[in-house]
Amino acid sequence: MAAFARAWHSEPEMSTSFEQLLGATRVVPVITIKDAVTAVPLARALVAGGLPVLEITLRTDAGLESIRRIAAEVPDGVVGAGTVVTPQQLHAARGAGAQFIVSPGCTESLANAAAEAGGAFLPGAVTASEVLRLLELGIPLMKFFPAETSGGVAALKALGAPFPQVRFCPTGGIDLQRAASYLALPNVVCIGGSWMVPGDLIAAGDWDPIQALASEASAATRVPAPTAA
Repeated sequence: MAAFARAWHSEPEMSTSFEQLLGATRVVPVITIKDAVTAVPLARALVAGGLPVLEITLRTDAGLESIRRIAAEVPDGVVGAGTVVTPQQLHAARGAGAQFIVSPGCTESLANAAAEAGGAFLPGAVTASEVLRLLELGIPLMKFFPAETSGGVAALKALGAPFPQVRFCPTGGIDLQRAASYLALPNVVCIGGSWMVPGDLIAAGDWDPIQALASEASAATRVPAPTAA
């Protein structure tokens, strides 16, 4: 643990650069792709709809190739890898062009791999003990997964009291109707969701409805522009 902590703190921007990648975006599509052929047109539809930050899960064999194609062919997108659970997956995803890495949890070996590979790392935490462990490693931005079945908005409010310095990206069971209640919390920087990327539309190559769903999500969750002084 001590050796890892020294390695992590040598890269002080790693835990905060995910927020820099987000910009004004507050919704990250969590995408499972079964055929890499669909990756680029899907990414272009989401970017055109106002959702440029894309998490491609490694739940299928097409995940890595999809990341590789999006990184090469969709310059306006910010592509990352989700469901990363081993150091091998993390290094492979970074090699494919993933600009950020998302994990449902965190182990010491996974965190060490993230420190070695560089780039943004968003590990998961649900309990107070998990939050404390990530804070000890200098990671103040965490995934909260599975959000709805782990207490949802009420749980995040409760965690905000003892951990005011921690920010979360809740994912799991969130849809457009639930989005506003999460994003209203001061310790939530963004949410992850899959409602704008339904599998049947991806399989059919029906990109216009996906772009419309992305536009709806973007408009409903956009960060307000600062008012002039």
